[in-house]
Amino acid sequence: MVTFDLPGFITTFLAVMAALFVFAIGVGVLLVVTLYIIDITQTQHAIRRNFPVIGRLRYRLEHLGVFFRQYFSAMDREEMPFNRAQRAWVYRAAKNLDNTQPFGSTRDLRPPGTVLFTNAAFPALDTEPTAVEPLTIGPDCPQPYAASSFFNISAMSYGAISQPAVSALSKGARQAGCWLNTGEGGLSPYHLDGGADLVFQIGTAKYGVCDQGGALDDDKLRAVAAHSQVRLFEIKLSQGAKPGKGGILPAIKVTPEIATIRGIPVGRDSRSPNRHPDIADAAALLDFVARVRAITGKPTGFKLVIGDPRWFDDLCQTILRRGPASAPDFVTVDSADGGTGAAPMSLLDYVGLPIQESLPLVVDKLSEYGLRERVRVIASGKLINPGEVAWALCVGADFVNSARGFLFALGCIQSMQCDKNTCPAGITTHNPRLQRGLDPTDKAERVRHYAENLRREVEIIAHACGAANPRQLRREHCRIVVGPGRSVPLDELYRPAPARRLDAA
Repeated sequence: MVTFDLPGFITTFLAVMAALFVFAIGVGVLLVVTLYIIDITQTQHAIRRNFPVIGRLRYRLEHLGVFFRQYFSAMDREEMPFNRAQRAWVYRAAKNLDNTQPFGSTRDLRPPGTVLFTNAAFPALDTEPTAVEPLTIGPDCPQPYAASSFFNISAMSYGAISQPAVSALSKGARQAGCWLNTGEGGLSPYHLDGGADLVFQIGTAKYGVCDQGGALDDDKLRAVAAHSQVRLFEIKLSQGAKPGKGGILPAIKVTPEIATIRGIPVGRDSRSPNRHPDIADAAALLDFVARVRAITGKPTGFKLVIGDPRWFDDLCQTILRRGPASAPDFVTVDSADGGTGAAPMSLLDYVGLPIQESLPLVVDKLSEYGLRERVRVIASGKLINPGEVAWALCVGADFVNSARGFLFALGCIQSMQCDKNTCPAGITTHNPRLQRGLDPTDKAERVRHYAENLRREVEIIAHACGAANPRQLRREHCRIVVGPGRSVPLDELYRPAPARRLDAA
């Protein structure tokens, strides 16, 4: 009979643990000594040279501060680019949770630039019919598009975001009845599988519709247009993250599938030009719009960040010389304060006009030249909450696009890892382990809830202003704080120039 010597086992176990502890202490001491020698002899970092070993904590804490600041030190409404209050509204809307709040607003209503809405003495009744009629884009095209939703998903390429993220957005867009912009990375099976209406974006590299030399390939463009789900074509001149600079997809994200869709080499940085080589002025832009529209038979427009506003005068005058039929079917106005793509800080901080200035400018210029009814206006850029979307509709936008709002709906935690293939939410990474956390079916529901709840709350704002539905919001319904105790209506702040005769040019 075999007996178990418990005291002996315990003695041996403790001896082994003590030996491992001593070994770990020895390794730790050796590591500290090694780091001390490295730090005291290197000359690149003054902090590490003056404070060996412990100086390394500074860099680690600086890195971790990016992630923890939003939870521990930042106030609800002070963080950039999106504060906790903005994100929390999206998260709750996406989960279809109650978004009411007791005890008053935490938003400071005093600083200049604050947006306020003018509630009517007799608001529209919630019981009255409020259906928003579809708005047609490109009514003279062979295949016009009647868009039913004023709030839609902005451009995010497959490659920049993951396969489950694209699938969730496409399914959610179909369920919510809004469109999904493919971004400049081409048309993937995951855009199509969800069944959503799609806007195909043609970026400066013309991914998915280019020939070997990078020029537009008519046959490839025609093949994309053959998909019934592709309803609009958008020519991207510039985007909010980096106006004047082309996009880049790091080599680590260029998988064989993405390379095939884009028509580029596998495992190499995918860089697009900083502008379309074949579009150098307003006339060339209109030629390109006409070419795409003729090949596809579908409404065609362009997207840009507004810089010098005089350029828009040149565009409108060129249109009038050629005739209103030469105009783009829509213009997407992006804000110059960043986007989903990574970009140099010098561009993010200093180049281009923000949407608060550029959107009224574009609407007023189109009205001045008699083109407002011909050209639909789409607003894009940090418009993720109901108040921001209602403001854009008041200014004159026909539609509002959001990218980062829908990223939050997918579970984005603003960890700023979008370009590193390490996104912890599985949205902007092609790492299968990280993608596993993003369930397309569940997230599609969140995309749907976010779009539906945002539209519903914009409708609540419209009713409070006396408008029957959001499309009836006008500039007189919105005011901007300009100083202590004083605000002015938008129609006073932005005074459009008198309309010109159509034959003025």
